[in-house]
Amino acid sequence: MTDFDTPILSVLRYHEIAHRILPHETEATTIADAAQQRGVDPRQMVKSMLMKDMGGNIVLACVPGTSSVDPNKVRDVMGLRRMTCVESKHVISMTGYAPGMVTPVAVNQMYPIIFDAALSECELINISSGSPMAGVEMAYQDLVELCTPIVADIRREDAS
Repeated sequence: MTDFDTPILSVLRYHEIAHRILPHETEATTIADAAQQRGVDPRQMVKSMLMKDMGGNIVLACVPGTSSVDPNKVRDVMGLRRMTCVESKHVISMTGYAPGMVTPVAVNQMYPIIFDAALSECELINISSGSPMAGVEMAYQDLVELCTPIVADIRREDAS
């Protein structure tokens, strides 16, 4: 994996952000699968959901891997109308990445980013490398400093 490279990893190197590549044996298809292959707690995984409102405003909502995004909370934080997830078929054209590989690093400065406050409970977090064959472990605080997200409660109440 020494030759492994993606635009996300290039951004982290450019900004001199300490990180560790966590390779997978097989393509990860779920948060649970990725966490298991990386040997990390699923709560450390950053689940990133691209959302839009009725006016076409786009937001990236990020929650712990064991949680779900509450569209109503995202709407309230952003002061927008009805929020829904962007259809999978549009995610690649909007971000350059397939669903499941979108990260705050990938959309930084393209769209507003919201982090659920619970992400701060983990010193180290995991994001996609931009490939289904590896993840990236880095300090939560470094990701915040790079992406300057809004931090708010955006998880569903029934989320674990």
